[in-house]
Amino acid sequence: MQVSVVVCTHEPARYDALAEAADSVLEGTYDDVELVLVSDGSESVRERMERDYGDHPAVRVETLTENRGLLAARNAGASAASGEFVAFLDDDAVAHEDWLARLMEAVEARDRLAVGGRMVPKWVAGRPDFLPEEFYFLIGVVGRGFGPGGNPDTEGEVRNGFGSNIAFDAEVFAELGGFEPDVGGRKGDKQLQGGETELSARFRAMYGEGVWYVPDAVVEHKIYSYRTDPVWLIRRAFMQGVSKRGMERFAPEATGAERTFLARLVREYIPDRVARLIRAPSRDEGAQLLFLFILTAAVGLGYLYGEVYWR
Repeated sequence: MQVSVVVCTHEPARYDALAEAADSVLEGTYDDVELVLVSDGSESVRERMERDYGDHPAVRVETLTENRGLLAARNAGASAASGEFVAFLDDDAVAHEDWLARLMEAVEARDRLAVGGRMVPKWVAGRPDFLPEEFYFLIGVVGRGFGPGGNPDTEGEVRNGFGSNIAFDAEVFAELGGFEPDVGGRKGDKQLQGGETELSARFRAMYGEGVWYVPDAVVEHKIYSYRTDPVWLIRRAFMQGVSKRGMERFAPEATGAERTFLARLVREYIPDRVARLIRAPSRDEGAQLLFLFILTAAVGLGYLYGEVYWR
């Protein structure tokens, strides 16, 4: 079956990264692929897309007349797509060559309507020693606690996949109405998250199943230096809290995973880290434990602020 992969960007400064993402799709092992490039309101980006990919038989270029945000751009790309499945990849990600092949193998073998794969970090500026894996979701990659039963190496059903490594049956995506732009999607300095969570909740409500997670379908997410800055991470955690409060408004049935994660954090992850620190004291382990508490507090404060934000 044909798969349409949607990749969007707005900023001309991110074009080179988008080109690498696009090339990773076109150079993959899956044969029947269509690449849909979306310029989210940038004429400069559109011109470069047309120049570099306009003559490619497997590429379609779409343009929004104004910057409407990532989720709206993804919806526009999906509307223009002609594939039986529509997949999404971010402009700062690189797909492994068998990414789509692995996803489509799961679609056919498991008869699934939505699938997602593993996001792994590509440390552009080096891995930060202080960042605990429990909070890798802040940088958009799989961390401790993700996956069926909290195991990222296990294939199976999850609540939602990552927005940069997820695919839906095209007719299903259209019937769902695509992503809800008001939930999140970066536009300017807006850092609300949760578009794929809300969409997956509606998907489950309508079709009675979750997203099928395929750990062997791998996409690398570039982690630039700003994403390893402690202040940025704390702010990101705060906005995660705001977004999670929004989820209770848009998709109240989708918030169980956060409660499960919090329970694991208190009952399992924190005691495990304390025990490791006692057995073998290390500066990195101590820094990660401290930052785990800081980030948890930031998410909690963001959640409380969300009461006001979403009123």
